[in-house]
Amino acid sequence: MSTKKRILFIATEMSPYLELTEFAEVINKLAIKSNDGGLEVRCIMPRFGVINERRHRLHEVVRLSGINVSVDNDDYPLQIKVASLPNARLQVYFLENEDFFKRKQIFHDDEEKWFDDNALRTIFFCKGALETVKKFGWPPDIIHCSGWMTGLIPAYIKTAYKKEPVFGNSKVIFTIGENTFKDKLGGDFLKQAVINANVKDKDLEPFKEANNTALFRGGASYADAITFGAEKIDKKLTEEFAKVKGKKVVPFKGWDSDLTEYLELYNDLAGK
Repeated sequence: MSTKKRILFIATEMSPYLELTEFAEVINKLAIKSNDGGLEVRCIMPRFGVINERRHRLHEVVRLSGINVSVDNDDYPLQIKVASLPNARLQVYFLENEDFFKRKQIFHDDEEKWFDDNALRTIFFCKGALETVKKFGWPPDIIHCSGWMTGLIPAYIKTAYKKEPVFGNSKVIFTIGENTFKDKLGGDFLKQAVINANVKDKDLEPFKEANNTALFRGGASYADAITFGAEKIDKKLTEEFAKVKGKKVVPFKGWDSDLTEYLELYNDLAGK
């Protein structure tokens, strides 16, 4: 039985698969450094249609197939594919669904129009990621969420999945990044985000503006520790989360940082 502490990265982007901001490279480095530092590492991200299956050698994980994720009273099948991170012995799991991730664009169409189902895609990814971890039967000590699309995960772990043994000892880190969209997730977002009876309307209060800042705010509000992952961050978020009583906060140290503070944070939270 492995006694290594386990860290799960749940990310919107990660090099070399998808690079939307510079933090994609940071997640790649953090996963490799954590692995080299003696942690057991797994990563989960969406399998957007622009991610080349052949080039990155993705293949289906049959034992994890057959999960249906219910969002807004509809069931969506979740396929899980896996690839080995180049130059590292660790696995990246990709969540795939034809309705949400098959298209060849990320969040906007070819005319730069915001997809009107981005709210559902976000909820599906957050719920799907947590259902995947349950199916793994792999209880993580640390869950590090990055990218606005992961914003609901810390809230779900503390509400919808509070009684799930697999998350019983998990500590959650959330990275606040640079705002990358000006649109809103729509008027139904908060209603759709209530994924089971353990999520109350008041739990989603930090997300009420349903925009980029709100997803970062919600993620950081429920996280056990917060990191800043960009130079340009919404001033409101900097003021709100630069110092939070009872939470460790790691400031942004530049893109060439050696990321030691992150490793210390992981070990500290995992009680190593």
